Amino acid sequence: MANDAKRVIAITGATDGIGRAMARAVAARGATTIVHGRSPERVQGTIAEIVAESPDAQVSGHVADFASLARVRDLGDALAAGFPRIDVLINNAGIGSGVAGSARELSADGHELRFAVNYLAPFLLTALVLPSLRASRAARIVNVASAGQAAVDFDDVMLEKHYDGRRAYGQSKLALIGFTVDLARKLRENGIANVTANALHPASLMPTKMVYESFGYTMSTLETGVDATLRLALDPSLDGVSGSYFDVLEETRAQPQAYDTQARVRLWKISERLAGADFASVLASPATTTG
Repeated sequence: MANDAKRVIAITGATDGIGRAMARAVAARGATTIVHGRSPERVQGTIAEIVAESPDAQVSGHVADFASLARVRDLGDALAAGFPRIDVLINNAGIGSGVAGSARELSADGHELRFAVNYLAPFLLTALVLPSLRASRAARIVNVASAGQAAVDFDDVMLEKHYDGRRAYGQSKLALIGFTVDLARKLRENGIANVTANALHPASLMPTKMVYESFGYTMSTLETGVDATLRLALDPSLDGVSGSYFDVLEETRAQPQAYDTQARVRLWKISERLAGADFASVLASPATTTG
C-alpha cells in the first residue's frame, strides 16, 4: 500500500469512541482523513481536535444520518465526487442494542433501525465509493462488526414479530460479515485484485457511549479496538488478505450463516433491493488507477 502520507482514509462514525480515536491516529500519521458523523457540531469538533493535535493534517468533514438511505446516498455521491481515489474505507458507524427491553425502532425508510444503520447504510455507501476504491493501487474495506452475532431471520428480517434489541444488533452485525465475505468473492471473480474487504470484532465492551447504554460496564480499552482496526486498514502483512473475519487480532470464523452460500445470495438480493445499490455495474466497469 502507499505510505501513510499519501493515503486517503474514510472513517464513518468518526466523531465519537473508536471512530474518533482512529481519525486522530491516521491524521497524525499524515493521511488525508475523511471524517463522517451525524452531527455537524460533532464533525467540526472532531476536526478541530485533529488540527489542534496535528496542525498540518488534511481533514475533510461530512455529515450524514445513517438512519436515512437518502442521506447515505448523498454522502456516497459527495465522497465519490470529492475523492477520485480512496485507499481505505472503514465502515465503523453504528448503533448498539439499546437499553434492555426498549421498543423496536424504524429508520426514515421504514426499516428496522439497527439493520438499517449497521448494515444497509454501509452496504450502500460501499457500493457508491467503490469506484474511488478501485482507483487506488491497493485499497482496503474494513467493516467493524462484533462478536455479538445472530443469524438473519429471512422470514422476519425486520423483526416485526419478535423484536429484541440484542438480536437486532447481532443480526445486523452478522449481515455485515456475510456481506464482507460475499463482496470479497465478487471482487475476486471480477478480477479486482487491488481491493480487499475484511471484517472484525475490534474489542469487547470498550468504553463508549454505546456500550455504557447497552451494558453499563466495560472490559477492553479503546486503544485495543483502535489498534486492531487500524491493523486491518494499514498493516502491510495483510496485503491481499480478503474475505476474512478477525476477533481483535486473530483471524477466526464468524457464525455459520456468514459462510452459507444460499443465505448470502438471499441477503445480497434483499440488500440491493432495500438499499437501491447497484454493485454489478460498478464491479463490471473498468477502473483507472490513480494512486
